[in-house]
Amino acid sequence: MQTSQARTVAVLGGSYGGYHAAQILAAGLPAGWRVVLIDRNSHVNHVYVLPRYGVLPGHEHKAFIPYTRTFHSADHIQLHARITSLSPHCVTLSKSFPEHGLSDVLHFDYAVYALGSHLPSPINLWGAPPSVKGAAAVTATYEGNKEDSIAWLRQHQMAIEAAETVLVVGGGALGIQYATDIAAVYPGKQVTLLHSRHRLLPRFDPSMHSEILEAMDELNVNVILGERLDLDSTREEPPKRNAAGQRVVRTVTGREIAADLLLLCTGQQPNTELLKAMDDRTVVRKNGMAKVLRTMQLGFESGSAAETPSRTSALHTPAPETALAGDEGVDMEQLEAVLGQIKLTYDPDHSTSGSSETLAQANEEHSAYPHIFAIGDAADAFDAINAGHTAYYQGEVAARNILRLVNRREGASSEDDELELYEPGAPMIKVTLGLRKSVFQSQGIVATKSDGVEDLQAGYMWGSHGFPDASDEEMHL
Repeated sequence: MQTSQARTVAVLGGSYGGYHAAQILAAGLPAGWRVVLIDRNSHVNHVYVLPRYGVLPGHEHKAFIPYTRTFHSADHIQLHARITSLSPHCVTLSKSFPEHGLSDVLHFDYAVYALGSHLPSPINLWGAPPSVKGAAAVTATYEGNKEDSIAWLRQHQMAIEAAETVLVVGGGALGIQYATDIAAVYPGKQVTLLHSRHRLLPRFDPSMHSEILEAMDELNVNVILGERLDLDSTREEPPKRNAAGQRVVRTVTGREIAADLLLLCTGQQPNTELLKAMDDRTVVRKNGMAKVLRTMQLGFESGSAAETPSRTSALHTPAPETALAGDEGVDMEQLEAVLGQIKLTYDPDHSTSGSSETLAQANEEHSAYPHIFAIGDAADAFDAINAGHTAYYQGEVAARNILRLVNRREGASSEDDELELYEPGAPMIKVTLGLRKSVFQSQGIVATKSDGVEDLQAGYMWGSHGFPDASDEEMHL
């Protein structure tokens, strides 16, 4: 194991993008360098399966994958801690790690900011699970470990099982998946989906909307379109209830809707508070996301001027083939298919206008902090959708660019080895419509399948994290 004097690349957040970036970095860094991967969860949270596992019992343990096989070398380490503050060259953690010779302050040479977003309450394990009808509220402490996470999902399952009527708010993928799964698992329940727009998944082909409505009709889900929930009605204390004891909320037009259980599948917000506290010019005011260049380096919002800008050379270079820890036995096409499913919410207010920027313009930009990169849901990345596969490929660009910068620093390459630019791909998504059916859009093609399995092929994600062909027993680790 390297000493505390090793040069450090800190990866902040170990989900889809951060984990992938950490593996590329670990495989490519020269001697004397290390990766330190930091996440507040003890296990990788496979977010895409949480809606399914929050409804259907028996698979909860499969959603949480150990970090133990992230790296093949002891030079690189993973820390289970919360990040409490960020400065240009160090992060402060919620605890120290004497076993690694680390205090609660970690100094870094480069960093990847991959802290994602604050998730909606039905999949936010760090928030309180919904109360079970007729039972006292749960007040257990959550510490980000697997045992707590499984308990949270089981509490969520019990809340859904006990509710005779469920109101799901939000017609993004998360709301669609919850509504159809509940209706499929509990066909006797009255499930209503409320969406503020007249079309579901408006960034995708209109035929997606039609396929989803048809599936919901088959499952007897009541769909209300073009009505926005008045959030003030969800904050009333005490909550308004009808004679049957159901919670009563209203839309902005005054329409009242009653249900035993309310699932708010909206309100996903970028997790950029640490960046804003470090330098608020790095966060775009209109959407709260991190300003990034095409190189995925942290930038300044338009109109802000860097006091000491660093010119970033940024022309596309071919991606080198990189062997990753944990790749053995993994079908990468299957992995990409699973990653393509990970688009849980859609908030049109978080769309960016970056798609109009040309690559030539990107080449003229300056990086505010050329050693800090931001990826995934936290990054304002040129109109890329918030999705697992998006973060995954942004993580590749960031990691490869850090390797180029490190090689320049070590004298292994010249300034002519220019940095790679990120260019978003076409929107891609897969949404389940109950336990078997799904609809997807990829490369302009929209189609449905009826080959779904209950656990949503969680084993593929375990395989990509170092557990190929994981048994059910292994998935309890």
